Amino acid sequence: MNAPAGQNPEILAARDDFPLLARPMNGRPLAFLDSAASAQKPRAVLDGLRDFYESEYANVHRGVYLLSAQATDRYEAARETVRRFLNAGRPEEIVFTRGATEAINLVAETLGRSGRLEPDDEIVLTVLEHHSNIVPWQLMRDATGVRIRAAAADQDGNVDVEAVFREVTDRTKLIAFSHVSNTTGTVLPAREICHRARERGILTLVDGCQAVPHAAVDVADLACDFYTFSGHKLYGPSGIGALYGRLDLLTSLPPWQGGGSMIEEVTFERTTYAPPPARYEAGTPNIAGAVGLAAAIDYVQRFGSENIQRHESVVLKYGVDRLQAVDGVRLIGTPRHRAGSISFVMDDVHPHDVGTVLDREGVAVRVGHHCAQPAMRHFDVPATIRASLGIYTHASDFDALVEGLGKVKGLFQL
Repeated sequence: MNAPAGQNPEILAARDDFPLLARPMNGRPLAFLDSAASAQKPRAVLDGLRDFYESEYANVHRGVYLLSAQATDRYEAARETVRRFLNAGRPEEIVFTRGATEAINLVAETLGRSGRLEPDDEIVLTVLEHHSNIVPWQLMRDATGVRIRAAAADQDGNVDVEAVFREVTDRTKLIAFSHVSNTTGTVLPAREICHRARERGILTLVDGCQAVPHAAVDVADLACDFYTFSGHKLYGPSGIGALYGRLDLLTSLPPWQGGGSMIEEVTFERTTYAPPPARYEAGTPNIAGAVGLAAAIDYVQRFGSENIQRHESVVLKYGVDRLQAVDGVRLIGTPRHRAGSISFVMDDVHPHDVGTVLDREGVAVRVGHHCAQPAMRHFDVPATIRASLGIYTHASDFDALVEGLGKVKGLFQL
């Protein structure tokens, strides 16, 4: 099949920036279609990490010597990079975490301990949420007595504003939802949800893990109260992520973890706490991770989010069209607005068997429930095969996927 028109030549060339993608897999060129789980790393990030460790590494915020001052400058410069990336108002609104999972737990725990949530108050999620945006709220529910409601998706995988607000009552205190679903790639109407919630005095938390690699995010325009993402899905290191929180909220919430750096004064009788963001960054942070995350953001912004989005839309549509043309393949979710991911199943073949055969053909996909079991139940499937793309994905990767599915059909005599 001919490659689709509209592919950006500069972005097509980005594949050469990712050393691992040149590695053959089982004797074949690697078609890496698992970026939604974790993206590969460009040389700019790898070199940035190595340079920091080799020339500037020291602990931050504590030393009076030059190396410590330089490391602190790099760490705080990374915070400013994230601030600009999200268009947050102030660097104090950016908290570094181990990732989105830790960030959501941080918000859940601090809201629960702050007295803002009382028994029988309600939190609204959606049926498409990743477990990391379900389980922390359940833990908080068990501690505080709040209730959890889930907004439905239709059978195409869409979640509209009305579906969310059908679950909202006068007891709703928070709406927490994914900007983009990690299973179907559904793009949720985040701006509309957040603006309507703010009009009603309801807090919002947006899980942006699957959004930030594919499109620009402006937290001021969204009018969200919290926004979070993980670095490893944005071509950065694992073990680093960021939480945006409105400064008045972060200032009013209690600490989550105790230790060094998050205090002003400690005695055995009482402790006073540092203002945000230090209040939420107890202990030695992932300094190099923050530096690597900043390098990943700089790398992505070289191309421009609009160019990336336009290019990936072309490749994603090509992938959808190719998969829909394969006999025995059924897409799980066909949302109106999609980014990043396609989920599907094959008639009479378990997804794990499909994934194993594809691996032999050099095609890397994710199979299973994708840490989204309520979504799987909604679509009445135990698991799916998920093909997800990144800036380095070419139409030829989907050609390799479809060719591999032909090998699955031949092996299972479909």
